Amino acid sequence: MGWFTKTEKKQAPAKDSVWIKCPKCTAHVFKEDWFNNLTVCPECNYHGRISAYERIGQLLDAGTFKELNSEITPADPLNFVDGKGSYIDKVAAARSKTNLNESVISGHGKIHDMTITIAVMDFRFLGGSLGSGTGEKILRMAGYAYDHGLPFIMISSSGGARMHEGMLSLVQMAKTCAAIARLNEKNLPYLSILTDPTTGGVSASYAMVGDINIAEPGALIGFAGRRVIEQTIKQKLPDNFQTAEYLLEHGFIDMIVQRRELKDTLAQLLSYYCR
Repeated sequence: MGWFTKTEKKQAPAKDSVWIKCPKCTAHVFKEDWFNNLTVCPECNYHGRISAYERIGQLLDAGTFKELNSEITPADPLNFVDGKGSYIDKVAAARSKTNLNESVISGHGKIHDMTITIAVMDFRFLGGSLGSGTGEKILRMAGYAYDHGLPFIMISSSGGARMHEGMLSLVQMAKTCAAIARLNEKNLPYLSILTDPTTGGVSASYAMVGDINIAEPGALIGFAGRRVIEQTIKQKLPDNFQTAEYLLEHGFIDMIVQRRELKDTLAQLLSYYCR
């Protein structure tokens, strides 16, 4: 018989914390303050990632957004399977987790009573990757803007092209850029907003061809990963390499705008085009 017996304590169910720990500065922020500040850390100005519908709610006038082409979903022409399972299963899991059909939400609405078309990527859906469905939705939205004579706003948040679709994913880069370039025929503005992260084939295509390219503070923006570049060129890169601030300094983007100021900034820019 043992010298003593240890009674097992029942653990109380965990309660939702009232704090959020900033991923950058590790400051503890009241959850209510965090969300009231649009998921931006009040201590270090870290701009947290948010969903596509949250961005739409922040930027568009209340009740004006109408979604288009929501029925478009990913296809699996290659019957792709890797060591972690099939592409179809991953898509099903992403749809269940996010309640989205693709990595981009598209439609039209108003910003300060000005009608615009918009497409917003959501990083939660397979890393915001660019698949054939994503490209088709952007193509159609640019076409809608062209047909109705409206400005087009694109908000990118993506890890790049979707490898599960192979070459079919890569051709979306040219397809989307061609659709956007067509807007020039009618002098329709295309405003591109780059958020954290905007990388790979998305940064190498429609994200960087805006009439005005805007980034959120601290956003990771680039093509290949930092380690890949360092190992290729055998040089150490600056600490702020591939940040919005670095790109602004080197002329790759036009401005960096705080999330809270983005709606008013877009309205001001649009007013120049829509006179």
